[in-house]
Amino acid sequence: MTRTTTSSVQAPQLTSAEKTSADSPANTADSRDDSKTSEQGFNHVGRHRISERLLEELLSPVNNASLMVFRVAFGLAVAWYALRSLLSGSVAYNYIQPPMHFSFQGFEWIHPWPGAGMYFHFTLMLTAALCFAAGFCYRLSSVLVFLTFTFTFLCERSLYNNHYYLMSLLAFLSIFIPLHRRWSVDVFRSPEIASTYVPAWTVWLLRFQLGIVYFYGAVAKLNADWLQGQPMRMWLVKLSDYPVLGSYFTEEWAVQTFVWGGLLIDLFAVPLLLWRRSRLYAFAVIVLFHVINSTLFDIGVFPWLMIAVTTLFFSPDWPLRLAGQKSRSAPSSSPQTVRWTPKLRWGVALLSVYVLLQLVVPLRHHLYDGQTSWTENGHFFSWRMMLRNKIAAVRFYARNPETGREGIVDLRPYITPLQLSKMARDPNHILQMAHFLADDFRKQGLGNTEIRVRALASLNGRRPQYLIDPDVDLVKQQLGWLKSDWIVPLKEPFRHDAWDRPVQYWEEELGL
Repeated sequence: MTRTTTSSVQAPQLTSAEKTSADSPANTADSRDDSKTSEQGFNHVGRHRISERLLEELLSPVNNASLMVFRVAFGLAVAWYALRSLLSGSVAYNYIQPPMHFSFQGFEWIHPWPGAGMYFHFTLMLTAALCFAAGFCYRLSSVLVFLTFTFTFLCERSLYNNHYYLMSLLAFLSIFIPLHRRWSVDVFRSPEIASTYVPAWTVWLLRFQLGIVYFYGAVAKLNADWLQGQPMRMWLVKLSDYPVLGSYFTEEWAVQTFVWGGLLIDLFAVPLLLWRRSRLYAFAVIVLFHVINSTLFDIGVFPWLMIAVTTLFFSPDWPLRLAGQKSRSAPSSSPQTVRWTPKLRWGVALLSVYVLLQLVVPLRHHLYDGQTSWTENGHFFSWRMMLRNKIAAVRFYARNPETGREGIVDLRPYITPLQLSKMARDPNHILQMAHFLADDFRKQGLGNTEIRVRALASLNGRRPQYLIDPDVDLVKQQLGWLKSDWIVPLKEPFRHDAWDRPVQYWEEELGL
């Protein structure tokens, strides 16, 4: 800048008045303002250059081989889920038989298809997933995989699982990523669409999504119960008859190994995967971690899906290297090719919104009153995995205020045993059940009915206590966004040795 450069040309001499002005406080202030303005301008330019450089890196071409492996693995995972649901009878059990379905807030309008509709739905999901894996009619099949899978996910809240949520997110992202440009039926049918490269942002977006799962899984474990060994201690005791290793699971060192091993793996998985020197070792530990989880705990396809997606942290051309092939160098892209077109601006804006939501949503439980594992507020969509062993029992009472008649409600005609087990521990589900019963009684001509519950729960081995205020008519209550007064706060202290009384004796033990 001219103020700081040197020159051989002599500057004109100031007059006496000019000298006085130059030495005056006003002129000094102007000089400082100019300096401040220059500094701000430099910072603005610096930030602009950094953002431009980042954009160039995200738009630069990288080999797409690893994404093609992801397409096949993810498509087969969804297909396996759909096929298993059809063959095991869970489609009928979860979506057709029960008259009542628990819903997510904001999605109460989504209901299972009537009649045999859910069988057709899962058949469509299976077909779309196989087409997705094969890269056949990819644009259509990717949309169908997302819509069919997410629809079933939203139909029944009691079936929520973190891996279902992750699969829904991955299906959504896959719509916008060209996963069909290589090793696909679409390329066989239309060779002109073939490409061996994708923009780098496509790989980094999937890495980011997986990183969110690991990182927030670690953050969630930074709570008193987990660090003191519960519920891991309870689960390992139940596995004490496991072949060979079972006898060690009752040892405290084994409990602490699982507690701290799970926390540290989740916390450092992504940094170690991003560092080339530690990547292979980190991947080996992660594979072992997920295999152990799959062997000891019933967590479905989640471990295998995580292993498959974690391979995205390797070099994008790792499948070629593994097969002993050499990948061609990516075409160079000059900075001049990056232009802020309206399409690019919209893409960056929407991608930023998605990233921001993934960063913020898992933290929303801090806005709610009470312990998350007890109230369940903010538990979903937050990657809070394996944090609670919640044993609960609930009994519903219906009372007609006009006649004074009161009785216990038999829930078996309304929900399945699986729904009942999930409902008993979740205040949201209990409230939905109460409103459903009141509406059903009204349709039967029984008038307005008051619904109260006796809900007891034991969290991570604590002595059981009331989960819901037994004196509150739940028909008059709504689920508060930040606080629900009808949920009884957790009062029972942590116990190193879990409460082991059978549920049928709880009321007697508690003097109820």
